[in-house]
Amino acid sequence: MAERDLHPQSSGRLYGVGTGPGDPDLLTLKAARLLGQADVIAYFAKAGNASNALRIVQAYRRDDVIEVPLLYPVTTESHRHGDAYRQAITAFYDQMAAELARHLSDGRNVVVLSEGDPLFYGSYMHLHVRLASRFATEVVPGITAMSGCWSLAGLPIVQGDDVLTVLPGTLDEEELAQRLAATEAAIVMKIGRNLPKVRRALARAGRLDCAVYVERGTMAEGRHLPLNRKTDDDAPYFSLVLVPGWAEQLAATDRSAEAHEANASADLEASTS
Repeated sequence: MAERDLHPQSSGRLYGVGTGPGDPDLLTLKAARLLGQADVIAYFAKAGNASNALRIVQAYRRDDVIEVPLLYPVTTESHRHGDAYRQAITAFYDQMAAELARHLSDGRNVVVLSEGDPLFYGSYMHLHVRLASRFATEVVPGITAMSGCWSLAGLPIVQGDDVLTVLPGTLDEEELAQRLAATEAAIVMKIGRNLPKVRRALARAGRLDCAVYVERGTMAEGRHLPLNRKTDDDAPYFSLVLVPGWAEQLAATDRSAEAHEANASADLEASTS
């Protein structure tokens, strides 16, 4: 059956739009075009906090667009495995999907903003599975946070037969350590208050010395440093840890850099003697 037979012609279209890792210049051309055409822009945020996704797209939205804030009822204060958390978050997504369905049924095109990519740890996916069977839907990919972070750090991650593992920092320490030890390269996301646990897991896996900490990748205040040089446990929401798998090439690069610095120092000493 053709798609036009599945969805009422009078209905609006739902777009899950990736806003990228933070730099507005990294928004895709398609995302920018759809933002300029949207009747409704919906965005996730913690109650009382500004939306980073909305900040990224501010220059591309219409002045008369309808904004729909999707305010989380629970965040890291509630345990993710608890019944109360699951019930609250499920009810939240049901309610938000119903609100957007009303706009779509009235013929409005709705853009839901998703930091990074909508289908990679994105909250948008919970709306997508509730609405895609009822309305015409399109997902616009975005540059992921991890891609933005390894680009900021200039850090090669994988090559050849390297295996890359993406891990949420919310996992138990034992599982983190086991998975880190069993892969060539890793990205550890959702750092925040999990940083001490992630650091211990990296040490247990023998990967701490090559791990790189990055926060606010591609944003104006972004920074990165070797994790073993970060002495505090403070990590903002927009932070992650990179464990490169291109070990031999990175080691050769480090040795080359050290040799270059040594030669430069020797030349300086010779020129001043």
